[in-house]
Amino acid sequence: MGFEPVKILYALISLFLIFNVGMLISGITRKIGARVGRRHGIRFYQPYIDLVKNYALRSNVSHGVMFYLGPVFRLTGGIGVYLFIPVIYGSEYFSNFSFAGDMVLVLYFIFFGTLGMALGAGEGGHPYSAIGIGRGLAQVTAAEIPLVIAFLGVAIQYQSLSVTEIVAAQQGGMMQWTMVTNPLITLVGLIAFLGTMSRSPFDVVMAPQEIPIGPPTEFHSTFLGVLQTNRAIFPMAKTVLFVNLFFGGAANWGVLVLKVFIVYMTSVVVGVVFPRFRVDQSIRWFYKYALILGIIALFVTSLIIR
Repeated sequence: MGFEPVKILYALISLFLIFNVGMLISGITRKIGARVGRRHGIRFYQPYIDLVKNYALRSNVSHGVMFYLGPVFRLTGGIGVYLFIPVIYGSEYFSNFSFAGDMVLVLYFIFFGTLGMALGAGEGGHPYSAIGIGRGLAQVTAAEIPLVIAFLGVAIQYQSLSVTEIVAAQQGGMMQWTMVTNPLITLVGLIAFLGTMSRSPFDVVMAPQEIPIGPPTEFHSTFLGVLQTNRAIFPMAKTVLFVNLFFGGAANWGVLVLKVFIVYMTSVVVGVVFPRFRVDQSIRWFYKYALILGIIALFVTSLIIR
């Protein structure tokens, strides 16, 4: 079908739907975190109010072009991940712009936004920017290694780099899902998922303790609104990707929302149960446990396909 206007229209509709799912889940998870801490918490629709308020503001402060391109690059990474993976299996319109080998492009998009934010933070002139960039990139790199290993394991198992073909291979019931046929590589993928979601114990950059010197302080008005938009889309895009790779995808929007909610909640549960790691602890944990487990999972996967 290519890039026909109707295809673009349905991709935008899909993006709008997943954005609203992300906004609602964002409010619900903040409410859950508050209730766990015996607080009342925000209203579940508070993210919408914050987003409208930020987009309505304008700033007269300038830190240079690259500083304000950081949030744009961040949002581009989130939208790019979502638009190049299939959303509804078997749907001609909600397959987005997926193509053979799209797993490779998705990996680039996942890291693209982080690099853009690093370049933007370096332009801000804050004395701790370089420290924050170093910590953030070290954390992301440590989490990206098991992520790449999990992707490689799935590609090896199904002999394909196409997300659509991988979902197709998992049709026929739950017993065909990667979660069942290759639980070890699924475990590696979920560990990487926790690391990329920036929740405790791996919330190095966006931890509540870091807020006074983090992006919500440096970026403001519309630029903060762009970051909030990305925080609704990017986690949902990654969750949809993991549903496709490990949990059989979804044949309709109801199943998709249910699976996305369940997978997303795994990071929320871990976040409210475990305390935050220090930067060195987090990086060491990924290299000591996730990396070794990933190598073992790749070896086991290679044996499975023989």
